[in-house]
Amino acid sequence: MASIQRLLIANRGEIAVRIAKTAKRLGIETVGIYAENDINALHTKIVDIALHLPGDAIQNTYLNGEKIIEEAIRTKSDAIHPGYGFLAENAGFAEAVQEAGLIWIGPTPEQIRNLGDKIIAKQTAVDAGVQTTQSHEVHPDENIPSIAMPVIVKAAAGGGGRGMRIIEKKNDLKQAIKDASREALSSFDDGRVFLEPFFKKGRHVEVQIFGDAFGNVIHLGERECSIQRRNQKIIEETPSPGISQETREQICQSAVSLGKHVQYLNAGTVEFLISENNDVIFLEVNTRIQVEHPITEAVTGLDLVELQILIAEGNPLPVTQQDIEFTGHAIEVRVVAENPSTNWLPSTGIINAFKVDEQIRVDTGIQAGSTITPDYDSLVAKIISHKSTRQEAIRNLEGALKRT
Repeated sequence: MASIQRLLIANRGEIAVRIAKTAKRLGIETVGIYAENDINALHTKIVDIALHLPGDAIQNTYLNGEKIIEEAIRTKSDAIHPGYGFLAENAGFAEAVQEAGLIWIGPTPEQIRNLGDKIIAKQTAVDAGVQTTQSHEVHPDENIPSIAMPVIVKAAAGGGGRGMRIIEKKNDLKQAIKDASREALSSFDDGRVFLEPFFKKGRHVEVQIFGDAFGNVIHLGERECSIQRRNQKIIEETPSPGISQETREQICQSAVSLGKHVQYLNAGTVEFLISENNDVIFLEVNTRIQVEHPITEAVTGLDLVELQILIAEGNPLPVTQQDIEFTGHAIEVRVVAENPSTNWLPSTGIINAFKVDEQIRVDTGIQAGSTITPDYDSLVAKIISHKSTRQEAIRNLEGALKRT
């Protein structure tokens, strides 16, 4: 069983700050990395050691896996936590971390590779007995299979809505496949796309799972993620207010079944679509910690980053499914640096003041004086409200936002 004494956080912003706080509480030293335009970022002040990665392009800094591993070894770090985004779902990076003799805080490289491929993940769900829809891998220069409209075109290696198209008319499908494939190739270096039925009034509900090296897999409840803009989540809550207890039990059990089928390790999120007729349809697996994990922490009382670290050290899960108690209702809103008057384009510049109600949880990577650049995601903070009921949580959140 390994013991992590020093942890390199291969990320930036609010998730780097979030990971560092738990590591410090556990007595683990932290190493942070930063690009030149992040020299005064909050995460560089939270960590014990802050390392500058030279270079102007993101490929030379936060996406430079070789350099990050080199710095982890040089600083005598025991482990690397990738957070979310950047290299978090890069199976090659996870393999390289392990080959360097470091602890990878996340699922196995094989799980990242297979479950990150939406086509393989769908087949894995079928093999695990989890309900999903039929999908068809398609190629720009080949004939289109017979399929009922409307459909959604998705990138096999995609995320964040890139490479995604909703098509109502079959005449538009050929061009949509070409466009989606081109975008997927540009975004993920993988142009494979597939088709599946599109449900106009579906709900996006996901289940948080954890697995350890001893074959234990548990769920920590579901999160409602249907409020989105441009295929990006902006408000999440738990429990989902739009599903029945029967559906809740079905998706949570389905998520655990899938996790056990692949002997899932560490944190993961199994995503489902709930149709207008309450059909449960598996969508995909995110093999990492999620942006919206704080609401799960709020209702369970568990620190999900701590669980990740304990499992990576080789410990069994410290809780069983029967130990999990869900208390109250939690809602998270994402605060983004976007300008509504310019159709929500990213907004850049120096933050002159940033003050949030102290009675509510705030996860952020900024402070007064921080600079928002155009180089990264527009997320700057998350505000999390947790109360006994949904109505109380909404009221509490509304008050906090007014005072922010």
